[in-house]
Amino acid sequence: MFRKFKRFFREHILRDEHTIAVSQWFRDKGDEKLRFNYPSLNGKSIIFDLGGYVGDFAYEINKKYDCKVYLFEPHPEFYKKCVEKFSDNEKVIPFNFGLSDKEGTFTLSDNLDGSSFLNPNKATKQGLECEIKEFFSVLSDLDIKNIDLIKVNIEGGEYPLLKHIVNRNELGIIDEYQIQFHNFIEGAETKRNFLITELRKTHKRTWCYKFVWENWKKI
Repeated sequence: MFRKFKRFFREHILRDEHTIAVSQWFRDKGDEKLRFNYPSLNGKSIIFDLGGYVGDFAYEINKKYDCKVYLFEPHPEFYKKCVEKFSDNEKVIPFNFGLSDKEGTFTLSDNLDGSSFLNPNKATKQGLECEIKEFFSVLSDLDIKNIDLIKVNIEGGEYPLLKHIVNRNELGIIDEYQIQFHNFIEGAETKRNFLITELRKTHKRTWCYKFVWENWKKI
């Protein structure tokens, strides 16, 4: 009851923008009607699932379109669950590292599906040490030149990663972006606005629930 009251207060009294967007997402049944609605995908499509958690997105998108999914999950326990879940499915390939703008080791907060990168390299905050790899080096290793869909839910790591892709002038190698921008990062609004400006040069936004989920399709 307290949670419901708190959400009602933030949405209807404070008119909190993020709370309104979250409520609208659930009213519109976004998880059912939008996140897996990609009619252009097929058995030859390549999907990148960044922030794979326990493999729910990878499972549903693969089941629906028979596409090949590369799943990136740096949390060791979540990765283990993905390996078990897809042990009999050669089209879903889990990796126990994240993708970013550089190679390195980061501390990952241990907070279920809200786990996130805290600080680069020898961080003092408590968490799990995990590996990240530079995005384009991984593409090269996998011999991938085009991605049909990339799902990005990496708890703040989207900003350096997407800026890195922008700086390389390579936004166009991905046909569709499904992104969850996070507002708890310092300067999130400015960083998101910058990336939106860049995405508009090559892609068209097909739907958006600000700081919840949004999708961009190549023009």
